[in-house]
Amino acid sequence: MIEGGSSMAKMPRVAIAGYGYSTVGRNTGLSLDVLTAQSSAAAMLDAGVTAKDIDGIVVHSAPNQYVSSTHTAAMLGIPDLAFYSSSVDGAAYSVAAMHAIAAIASGSAETVLTIRTIQKRGAAGPTLDMVDPNAKVPGPGQLVAPYGVGGPSWAAFYMQRHMAKYGSTEEDFGAMAIAQRKFAARNPAEAFHTDELTMDDYMNSRYIFKPLHMLDCDYPIDSSSALIFTTEERARDLKHKPVFFEAWANGTTEAADFSLVKEMTHSSPWMAAKRMWSRTDLKPKDVQTAGLYDGFTFIAMQWMEALGFCEEGQSGPFIRSGATGIDGSLPTNTDGGACNVGRRHGANFFIEVTRQLRGTAGDRALPNNPKVGVVSNAVGGFAACALLTAE
Repeated sequence: MIEGGSSMAKMPRVAIAGYGYSTVGRNTGLSLDVLTAQSSAAAMLDAGVTAKDIDGIVVHSAPNQYVSSTHTAAMLGIPDLAFYSSSVDGAAYSVAAMHAIAAIASGSAETVLTIRTIQKRGAAGPTLDMVDPNAKVPGPGQLVAPYGVGGPSWAAFYMQRHMAKYGSTEEDFGAMAIAQRKFAARNPAEAFHTDELTMDDYMNSRYIFKPLHMLDCDYPIDSSSALIFTTEERARDLKHKPVFFEAWANGTTEAADFSLVKEMTHSSPWMAAKRMWSRTDLKPKDVQTAGLYDGFTFIAMQWMEALGFCEEGQSGPFIRSGATGIDGSLPTNTDGGACNVGRRHGANFFIEVTRQLRGTAGDRALPNNPKVGVVSNAVGGFAACALLTAE
């Protein structure tokens, strides 16, 4: 049962003022620096600010693709930083977002640039030619790495557990892939996959690790995503209608690692969701659009259950009912999701929900004219989510 709680209204409101993407592609040939500079410049242009207006930078990097916040500031010509942070741990882009929110709400900075930059080669994890057989694996990963256990196998374990506990089927997971593809077809400017997807297509796609199909997986690309956060007062003076953070939360399991999660159907999204709802008077029924992390389709489905949009174990029937479609009660992953627009580690959902809430999605604008949206990141040992509002 999800229950609302006390509002975070006493905290200064933090707004999203602008966003931008870099060139994206499977193999762009562009460096991390170039990708970062492109998305940052696009975000500043969208917000109507210049480098001298930025007094904070937060970068969240992939562990093997570090991007420095201070180097980025120098590259962009930002003269002075009141706040900066570079991290590699936790729930991907949401970590950068929440560092920036905290900096602005505390008065440590006024206008913060947040960035997530990844390249296909490293973002997809090490390939055989990249593996050092003598390398040491730190932490709990050392218990499973020798057996080839990685992201796809963990996703499959979670799916298997859901099937065993609730009776869900591969067709339920396929329904999520199909629903997202319908939105991707409406987003040819960004989606790599726009052809109609049928259940036969899904069921006939090859297994990566049963029951995980190829079509359950996100699409590794080179990309950088950037968003600019600022105070309510500053945001109201800028180009676009601001989108505000109503509530946000992180969550971890007791042992924040995929290999040590005690109950796969109740991993970190449940912790983050419970904490987020305790910080707002809004309820799940108030949310009108969602951007739910889909590194694998099942992750988005676990978020639907954790956030209270459907009953526990019932995300498959919820999707099959049409609830997540364009005319449903909760249009979800309306850009097509990472399975179609490419792996951007959650930043794309902050951008897409912002587009929908501020009314700049163009001919992809949702007919329900949403005023409240939710975004989420990650699964397993650590996760994060946030509520966004148009006012």
